[in-house]
Parts: sequence; structure tokens; C-alpha cells
Amino acid sequence: MPDFAVHWVDAFTDQPFGGNGCAVVHHGAHLDDETCLAFVRETSLVECTFLGPSDVADVRVRYFLASREIPFAGHPTVASVVAAHAAGTVGTGDLMLETLAGIIPVHLSEDGKRVTMRQIAPVFGPMVDTDLVAAAIGLRAEDIVAPPQLVSTGLPFIITVLRDKVALSCASLNARAVDEMLESLGKQGDGAMEPFLTTLGGFTQAGDTYSRLLMLPPSPVEDSFTGSATGAMASYFWHHGLIETPDFVAEQGHGLGRAGSASVRVLGPCDKIEGVEVAGFGHILMSGTLHL
Repeated sequence: MPDFAVHWVDAFTDQPFGGNGCAVVHHGAHLDDETCLAFVRETSLVECTFLGPSDVADVRVRYFLASREIPFAGHPTVASVVAAHAAGTVGTGDLMLETLAGIIPVHLSEDGKRVTMRQIAPVFGPMVDTDLVAAAIGLRAEDIVAPPQLVSTGLPFIITVLRDKVALSCASLNARAVDEMLESLGKQGDGAMEPFLTTLGGFTQAGDTYSRLLMLPPSPVEDSFTGSATGAMASYFWHHGLIETPDFVAEQGHGLGRAGSASVRVLGPCDKIEGVEVAGFGHILMSGTLHL
């Protein structure tokens, strides 16, 4: 039976047990979907990645939830690049990743610990009915202070801005209402993730935004840091004039005891965004061998 080297990386943190964990399987991009899904479920993580050679980039990255393969994800990108460097697959500096969302440029710091990814230009989808979103997240419509909108920088999220951290802490998912909300979008809702809940003002004084992503089974109940949604959120804020500067610090995970942060920069004017840079550290927590 084949063996695969694995690194478990906590992303968007430089501390153990912070940010969001991701198990990175080296030389495993050829594995069948069921094996990849079973591995994610075995780890109880939100996502895992499987790396392999690429003809068009420095490395190929496949991203899996417990339920399906997705085109792109943020914290697993940070984890994958840090792990690939530790395994000797890539060097430092400017790199390219082959993903189902396209070629993703990244930069790895000289010490191999900080990754800056450039997410693709945002796709702004439809506005979503506020009442449907409120029902999906167990809050009142008046707790939502800006029109929810489907936005993607590689993976679509319904960006939902809440009035304050109290409302954010009270949110809870209603699975049936989530289905109704997604059904209202028709085909445009295909592949969309759960609503990404955010508020202006950080959890700490160092942050400018604070966010949560509640998830439905078979995923864990909450994602501790969501880098792909952070890019979509940044695009939404800049496009709709909710932030004065395209550079800010995003925080997530503090309520779970897994504090994470990212430095964010929206590229281009608010009416013609060219991409989003999301940067954060990765801490290698464990390494080992997967026996299949």
C-alpha cells in the first residue's frame, strides 16, 4: 500500500493551535475523490489539500471539504505553500499554484513561514433577500446592515454584514432555511458556501474586521479562519464603499479560542477590482506519514 508524507499546518497564525488547521498530503493529487473525502472526514478538519506536479505552475493543489472538492480555499493555500516548502517541493519567493479556480500567484517569505496569495478578481453575483439570509443564520433582518450579496474570488460566499459583534456571536444556522436561501438563487447558487458573517471592527484593537463562517454537516460546525471568504468580503467592502482604505487586518476564530489574522489588500479601484492579496503565517504543527 502506498505511503504519503503529510504536514498538518495551522494557517493564519504563527502559534500552535491557532488559526485554522489543514492537513497537506504530498504527491497525492492523483488520489480518487472518495479517498480524499474519507481522509478529510478522518481528520475532522474543515479542509485538506492534496499536492502534485503541474505542467503550468510550480505545484498543483486540490482542495477538499468533507463533502466535496472545491476549486479554491484560502487557509489551505497558506498551509499548502508552507508545507510544500518544508517538503522541498518549492522554494521561497514568487510561486504559482495550479487550482480549479485557475493559476494563483503566491509569494513565500524567505523564512518559509508567511504566504501572500493573490486571489482572482471578484465576481459579484446577485443580491440575496435579507429575510431569507436572516432566517438562515437565526437572526433578525435588522441585524443585517448591508444587502447580502453572492461574491467569489475563487469560491462563492454570501457576504453578510452584521451590526456588531453581539449579533455575530448569536448567529446559528438553520439547515432548512439555508437550503431555501440557496434555492432562491437558482443556478447562480450552485457551489455556494454558507453565508460569511462579518462586522466592521476587529475582535482585538489590531483588527479592522471580525468574521465567522458557520457550516453544515458533514463539515465541523464552524470554520476558524476562512481565507477565500476574506477575499470576497474585502472585495464587497471596497466595492460598496464600506471601508476607506483597501488595506486592512481581518480577524476570525477568536471566539473558538483559535485566533487568526490576515493582512488584506484590495487591488484596483472600487469599480474595477483586479484581485485581492490575502497574507498570513503558517505554523507546522505535525508531520508524518499517511498509509493507504
